[in-house]
Amino acid sequence: MHAKWNWLYLMAGALFCIQAAGSAQTNPAIPDDEAVFYAATKQVNQFFRRFNCEESVEGERYYEKDSLYHNPRIRSFFLNQLFDKGNSFIDENLKQQFIQHVSAPGKAVFLDFHGGHWVAQVSTVFYWEGREASAILFLNLQEEHTGSKWVINHVCFRPFEEYFLKDPLDTIHFLHPLSHELEFMNLYEVFHDEKGLVQNYTDRDYQPDYLTLFLFEVKTGALRFKTVMDVKFHFFQVDNWYFELSQFIRNGYNTGWLISDLKKVNSKEKELLLKDIYGRYE
Repeated sequence: MHAKWNWLYLMAGALFCIQAAGSAQTNPAIPDDEAVFYAATKQVNQFFRRFNCEESVEGERYYEKDSLYHNPRIRSFFLNQLFDKGNSFIDENLKQQFIQHVSAPGKAVFLDFHGGHWVAQVSTVFYWEGREASAILFLNLQEEHTGSKWVINHVCFRPFEEYFLKDPLDTIHFLHPLSHELEFMNLYEVFHDEKGLVQNYTDRDYQPDYLTLFLFEVKTGALRFKTVMDVKFHFFQVDNWYFELSQFIRNGYNTGWLISDLKKVNSKEKELLLKDIYGRYE
């Protein structure tokens, strides 16, 4: 690429950072509204490209032959602007450690749309028993022979949790160890329990399959979809790191799809964090 264009892109990258940080300095060649439009990370795919330094501030793609493609210096500019600056819970030192880790020359880490290890969390509203009820769907990108597709792999739906709440300290509801001598006729009591605590008769490791229940209720018409309320993503593609991606619609330059949470996690902590992400809504 010609040196003149290299210089222009470097200036554009620097301008992007100054604007996104809220500085009053602007490029007189770019109207303020247009500068805000350029600064916003408007799509998730654009977040991938900016994270990897595969796109200019004006949205022009960088390709492998371009000198600014994956450029460490320009990339660090972009990475700093991809965080939610209104979130005081993201430690600045931790953020800089992350940026240095993913942009280190010779050891840089890039996001891969088809690389797995990222989860979509979709907050939805359904009609359930004559009223609106919230449901959280978790989806993974599944690769196929002809491409890829999003698939639902987990659901959190509070009414189900109330039905299957199991008391581990219950010492009343159980089948006597000699029930087999009665040909298990005492099962009548299990399935006619006035409190409906049939789940207390299952083994200690029993876990309800909420997704199957959810799909069954949809197929029978008991659950009817209304709308999507919110979407966020959980990323585990960077070894020993986790970050959350959320959408922010607001005035200013720090808008669109931004990193809203950041944690250092080892493999064991990653598994616990995934369980927490799924379980915090149950």
